[in-house]
Amino acid sequence: MATKRESLFINRELSWLEFNRRILEQAQDSKTPLLERLRFQAIVSSNLDEFFMVRVGGLQMLANSASHATDPTGMTPAAQLDAIAVRTRTMVDDQYRCYLDELEPLLASTGIVRVPAAKLSGEQRAHALRVFEREIYPVLSPLAAGSTHDLPMLANRALHLGVRLRADPKSPDRPRCAVIPLSKAISRIVTLPSDGGYQFLFVEDLIAMCVDRFFPPETVLETVPFRITRNADLSVREDMAGDLLVEMEQVLQARKRGDCVRLEVAHGASGFMLTFLQKAFRVPKNFVFQLRGPIDLTALSILADMRGHGDLRYEPWPPQPSPALPAGRSIFSILANRDVLLYHPFQSFEPVLRLVNEAADDPDVIAIKQILYRTSRTSPIIAALARAAQKGKHVTALVELKARFDEARNIEWADELQDAGVQVVYGVKELKTHAKMLLVVRREPAGLRRYVHMGTGNYNESTAQLYCDASLLTSDDDIGADATMFFNAITGNSQPGQFRKIDMAPFTARERIVELIEGETERKRQGQRAFIKAKMNSLADPDVIRALYAASKAGVKIHLNVRGICCLRPGVPGLSENIAVTSIVDRFLEHARILHVCNGGKERVFMSTADWMPRNFDKRIEIVVPVDDAECRRHLIEILDTCLKDTAQAWRLRADGRYDRLAAASKRRVFRSQEAFYRQARDEVKLARQLRRTALEPYRPLVRKPQTR
Repeated sequence: MATKRESLFINRELSWLEFNRRILEQAQDSKTPLLERLRFQAIVSSNLDEFFMVRVGGLQMLANSASHATDPTGMTPAAQLDAIAVRTRTMVDDQYRCYLDELEPLLASTGIVRVPAAKLSGEQRAHALRVFEREIYPVLSPLAAGSTHDLPMLANRALHLGVRLRADPKSPDRPRCAVIPLSKAISRIVTLPSDGGYQFLFVEDLIAMCVDRFFPPETVLETVPFRITRNADLSVREDMAGDLLVEMEQVLQARKRGDCVRLEVAHGASGFMLTFLQKAFRVPKNFVFQLRGPIDLTALSILADMRGHGDLRYEPWPPQPSPALPAGRSIFSILANRDVLLYHPFQSFEPVLRLVNEAADDPDVIAIKQILYRTSRTSPIIAALARAAQKGKHVTALVELKARFDEARNIEWADELQDAGVQVVYGVKELKTHAKMLLVVRREPAGLRRYVHMGTGNYNESTAQLYCDASLLTSDDDIGADATMFFNAITGNSQPGQFRKIDMAPFTARERIVELIEGETERKRQGQRAFIKAKMNSLADPDVIRALYAASKAGVKIHLNVRGICCLRPGVPGLSENIAVTSIVDRFLEHARILHVCNGGKERVFMSTADWMPRNFDKRIEIVVPVDDAECRRHLIEILDTCLKDTAQAWRLRADGRYDRLAAASKRRVFRSQEAFYRQARDEVKLARQLRRTALEPYRPLVRKPQTR
């Protein structure tokens, strides 16, 4: 049996890197459609950007403060940074090897060709020069940089060109450098004329080709693309924040000036330029990356989104309408008689939008309350809430200003809603409101009735087509009462009372999860049947992990589907041999949180906004909701079991923290859970249409009023 603290847990940061490695494997997998492989490459780069801005930035702050505090695995910040540097360098090398050696040749074979500046045809060169003169040269402004001390402030994650000029003969030892920031207003990809297919040039190659135009009559010795990543792990000092809106705006400004945590430089940069940039941005050597291909592969999403080439993409899986919520009927009349459970994106998010829009326009609706954590750029929900307020309804919106990297957009939404007459709350002091809830209060003949939506995902119709999330729509009296108490607590600065059904972090959510696990443990010790099945994004909370270890030692079979971070070590003899952990990485992002326990034969099912992590249990407002409706409970169990059966896109976690792909080891016919979800949603719609066609509904005579003379 494992006894050392280090052997009980997997390091959180390295576990996250393993998750990003699984995404990279999708880009490396020849069975993934070609343009989707490009999209996965872009996701890998985008994920690494955020990882460096938040996780590495925070660790560097701790290391620079000489902190020797250790994480649950016993690693200091410095030790974690060393391990991260090794793991990320290997990942980035593999990423570029895949792109340059596999994907670019395959793209070229389909007619999608990146043309180096040196290989432009005469017609292409003339076209590129026209684009430069008309669209690029008037926009860009070079910035002089005489030394590492007077380098201008450069934007986070933006592409730049470092330029080295010939030294002044009067001061031959003094370097002369400049930086050309590439504006976001300029497209990263320049389309070239071609006789067939699609040929393009990266804009930094075009600018480098024309760089002399910026420095007449100087001699340019070197032009090097580079990019910096700044620390974004900055937060509001809420104990000193008199006005949260002002404080958040200051955080956004401070983030622009955060310390540099990573430097990416094009391969082939001279030793002088490499040293100059490293010293200028004071980046540790182990976080300087020389890349042998285009910097910032998030730009590959532009190619992945190009029109046409349907044969190079996934088969279309459009979201299906739910037969339980047919169009043309009031959603209130349906929910008054039954609960509905939806699973996005296989089932459409439209009913959630419909609920908000109907509530805004229904004269019997008197109040709407909603939490907005992340929304789309042109959110129809924001428009509906504003419209409802303008019609005289009581509308309350909690707009979480601390939603990382969505702060600026949420500030705009908060201002817009306030202007429309919505009562806006910016969040809760010292906590991030991550719960997803909508409450509609409607006046009906029997009195006031409450309609509630609780979901595992955001109120964002765009990401609802990309993320796998569950939605519960209900008029259950107890959940309605809990929703009312929940909103009153978070908007009224009060301690919530005793909820009837739900649990709320940071008060009782962890305790409820541990209690459910311990209940299964005790029943197993008494000889009863027991099991635990759960699905989540991340598992890192030590208390929950210890409870799971205890359950495993008691003989409880535990099946966990954890998309990303998992700090639990499964399969360790005497500790966790009864725990299996799988992770699904497929075309849609797995995002739902579901828990299913045996409960002595009276099975219980919960859905939640919270991952099993310390931050969710201690620093966020989250909800855990029991699903008691028999049909909705059956649907959630089916979702969970389907995910646990996946052998096509699932990976099994080993005790050492590495993952093995199940498809490689499976001798059975592979089963792909996301495909099964889509086929099922489509078949349910077909069946509903067939039933409607075969049902015979006679016309009935209308009762006519007698004519008056």
